[in-house]
Amino acid sequence: MSLLTQEERTAALPPLLTNGWVLIDGRDAIVKTYKFTGFVEAFGFMTRAALFAEKWNHHPEWSNVYNRVEVTLTSHDVGELSGRDVKLAKKMDVLAG
Repeated sequence: MSLLTQEERTAALPPLLTNGWVLIDGRDAIVKTYKFTGFVEAFGFMTRAALFAEKWNHHPEWSNVYNRVEVTLTSHDVGELSGRDVKLAKKMDVLAG
């Protein structure tokens, strides 16, 4: 996987940022905190997202505390954001509904 070109970044990142993703200062990564009604809903989201992450061989950095799930996406193999990050971020937003 290759990192996002400037053209791809210009097209892909604004919609994600509008939808709550945030660029991390000093690191080419995005982060978002999802909030659910309770632990079971949060864990269910993580389970559904994990199936796609495994299928697409792209695993997020994430943590769960009760009803919150914080997700950080970056492609470690290229050291920056890639198309896999954009794809997984979009899928997570859909899954969080």
